[in-house]
Amino acid sequence: MDAYLPIAALWLFATIFGTAAVGMSLFLGIKRPGRVKRAPYESGIPAVGEAHARFSVRYYLIGILFIVFDVEIIFLYPWAVIQRRLGVSGLVEIVVFSVLLAAAFVYAWRKGALEWTEAEVKTGSSAGEGQERGTP
Repeated sequence: MDAYLPIAALWLFATIFGTAAVGMSLFLGIKRPGRVKRAPYESGIPAVGEAHARFSVRYYLIGILFIVFDVEIIFLYPWAVIQRRLGVSGLVEIVVFSVLLAAAFVYAWRKGALEWTEAEVKTGSSAGEGQERGTP
């Protein structure tokens, strides 16, 4: 237990120091909002609305799906390195893996998980498709 004492002391010190620094900045910090502080940043685009705007759940869903499929595709690299040593059984396994991955992607696509707007999900088409055919 003596070996963990320095780690516990460091953790306690870091927690106390972090909490104290944030607390002191809240109480001692100067709060003078003004025209200059509300000016646009480097982009030159004026700020509109609140800084803490809500994002659609679709944003997070697409992000999670990207990470999942990206990590799954990364599994192909180790297989490609040793494919000759695995032989036919390795080829069959990677084909099954690829088919399952493609099926999951098609399932997510058909369910509308990859569509960005609500209208695209309901109609199953992209925003510009209806206008090309002359429908409103």
